[in-house]
Amino acid sequence: MSLSTHVLDTVAGRPAAGVKLELRRDGDVVDVATTDADGRHAFGDVGAGEFELVFAVGDYFGEREFLDRVPVRFRIAEANAKYHVPLLVSPWAYSTYRGS
Repeated sequence: MSLSTHVLDTVAGRPAAGVKLELRRDGDVVDVATTDADGRHAFGDVGAGEFELVFAVGDYFGEREFLDRVPVRFRIAEANAKYHVPLLVSPWAYSTYRGS
């Protein structure tokens, strides 16, 4: 099972490069990363379990008018499946979904 993410800055209309990411499994931090120039990061094979991906959007936008950390909790259950967690974000709102 592979896990990846893609962060898009909806204010600037471009990928969000340099967003700090924290991947937690069952409450424990298992990886810390930063999005690349295209706003992407691939964690690779993480196995099955309960996960939380925390996006440091307040640091990215340089302000904390409303959002600071955006946690996305999800479960990986399917063997040999690809999980992609996109985040569309501004300083005031976000949305996510299971991508392909």
